[in-house]
Amino acid sequence: MAYQVLARKYRPQRFADVAGQDHVTVTLMNALTQGRIAHGYIFSGHRGIGKTTIARILAMALNCRTMIGSAERPTAEPCEVCESCVEIRAGNAVDVIEIDAATNRGIDEIRELRDAARYRPARDRYKIYILDEAHQITDAAFNALLKTLEEPPDHIVFMMATTQPEDIPQTVRSRCQHFSFHAVKLVDILAQIRGIAAQEGVDADEGALALLAEAGDGSMRDALSIMDQAIASAPVEDGRPRLDASQIRELMGTVANAVFERVLEGIHGNRSAEVMTIANDLLDAGNSPAQLARQFVRYLRNCVIAKIAGVEADGGSTELLQISADEQRRAGRSAALFTEEELTRFLQVMLRTFDELGYRQEQRFHFELGLLKLVHLQRLLPVEELLSRFPTTGGSGGAESPRPRASAPSTPVPRPAPAFASPSSPPPAPSKPAFSPFAADRNRKTFDEPTPIAPRTPAPAPPQASAPVVPQTPPVEREVMIQPELPPPPAPAVSILETDPVAEITAIEVAAEMLGAGSVPAAILEPETAPPAKTMAEPPAAGSRSAEDLQRLAIEALSAARSQGSAADALADAEWTVTGDEIRVQTELSKTMLPMVINADADRIVRTALRSSGAGQLKLVLLPGAANAAAAKKPRAAKTGSAQAKAMEHPVVQQAQRLFNAEIRNVIDLRDND
Repeated sequence: MAYQVLARKYRPQRFADVAGQDHVTVTLMNALTQGRIAHGYIFSGHRGIGKTTIARILAMALNCRTMIGSAERPTAEPCEVCESCVEIRAGNAVDVIEIDAATNRGIDEIRELRDAARYRPARDRYKIYILDEAHQITDAAFNALLKTLEEPPDHIVFMMATTQPEDIPQTVRSRCQHFSFHAVKLVDILAQIRGIAAQEGVDADEGALALLAEAGDGSMRDALSIMDQAIASAPVEDGRPRLDASQIRELMGTVANAVFERVLEGIHGNRSAEVMTIANDLLDAGNSPAQLARQFVRYLRNCVIAKIAGVEADGGSTELLQISADEQRRAGRSAALFTEEELTRFLQVMLRTFDELGYRQEQRFHFELGLLKLVHLQRLLPVEELLSRFPTTGGSGGAESPRPRASAPSTPVPRPAPAFASPSSPPPAPSKPAFSPFAADRNRKTFDEPTPIAPRTPAPAPPQASAPVVPQTPPVEREVMIQPELPPPPAPAVSILETDPVAEITAIEVAAEMLGAGSVPAAILEPETAPPAKTMAEPPAAGSRSAEDLQRLAIEALSAARSQGSAADALADAEWTVTGDEIRVQTELSKTMLPMVINADADRIVRTALRSSGAGQLKLVLLPGAANAAAAKKPRAAKTGSAQAKAMEHPVVQQAQRLFNAEIRNVIDLRDND
């Protein structure tokens, strides 16, 4: 008889012999006992875990000629001795048809199957179709089988085995009972191959058996295939094959995990030369960089799980690691050298390295680079540790610690205002004031849309005192440091919040009012060399500068800016008049175009030029050209006696024009219709 491989020789023939699928076997046996037989089953899961095997066992149980509950068959397990069980086990039963769906996947083959399903079984109770790799069937073929699955004959049972159940249409899955198989646990595979080794007369140590079970990766068939290959290559002692771990590693092209343990020890000690030496020895021995990276990834994963599960180096185990007890202790020793975050970063770097090795020309260089990255990761400081080195903000009375950088504010950063100090007094210390009289007032003041307020009478000051003129710019928050001439100890610096410039209240006056001085000496306001300037109490006369001079100064300032040519042209065409304390500029621009042509920069340039001319106390008012435009749109005078002329002469119309700046566009003459 020809040699039969271990995976076929020791294939389970009963539900109880199937390892690791108790949730499936128990359910099927109960269904057989209760007679609740479905017309369609889908068995899905990992490769080599018993899907087709359980389908054959279920076919034997359905067509077994021995009644359930008899002496020969006390349970729902097949008797294995009747003619039907023997033929099904041998694979030559007439009424059990096993089809390779990867080959017979077209609509023609499924139509033939559907036509043959109408006939009753030749001998047994059920005609059973086992479709292996059912996900290979095309959608058109599944649609052809759909009606048969929905209303099958009483003697038909379909069993579909697949590794990709998501590729089977939902309409088919909803008409079948779906059983999802689990990967076989390490202990179940280890127990199975230990029993097979005893029956085959093979001497194997526990390390070798554990390595075979780990190589199966949850697949019983893969583990038995590797075991069959290892027995064939094992040395024979006293007529019995001898399996050891080193021989199995050499057969599979892998290295011992002790090598990766040494690599992690070198990484922990920041010894790049040692890590590179180990990698050089492994690569010179003929190991593939991709295979080494794959093994190292698996070992790092085991270290991460050992760290999470708390596996100690001297003992302990967890079901999360499907490896032997010795390997769990090894992973625990490596995990104890690093934190969970470091092991996670190591695993991420090696996963990326493994992916890159698939399409890189020099795989050795990239593998060595991945190992060097692990060494370099040990030299990085965590962000938490870096932040913990900065002192935290102290409480009241303690020293103020450095503040963390805050996010950028939505408003522009205010420019620092010049500090006014007496020449004889020392400059103020560059520290933040301990108290600001406007601190409680900041919460209720907004600067989005400043509204002008009525000018207030400034505090009386000596004639020689000169107050700086507040520029008419958008309001900003400024801090003005004032060193008053008071007897020691000197008063603390006061933080002044400058309000709307339209109010024409200077920061010096506010500071004087807060300090209760009533006035500020000239020495504090200006140095002795500063030329005297007119105070706000004595504004310049409106007629000191003509409107034409002010217009010329503004146009020259805008022309010098080069980028404000449009604004200069607009102000050149405007009509300038000085009325009381206002400079009224009647432009020809519309209300929409006025802020676009004469923008904030142009407005600042004009106000600066006017302030330098001595007219800074006059309020600049820019008027849109709506009135002129409306006047320009007025129709020409109509002929005397016409309806339009009479309408224009009517007192009500004239009053409306004066009050509302009204415009007459259309006049309908109804006299011809009378």
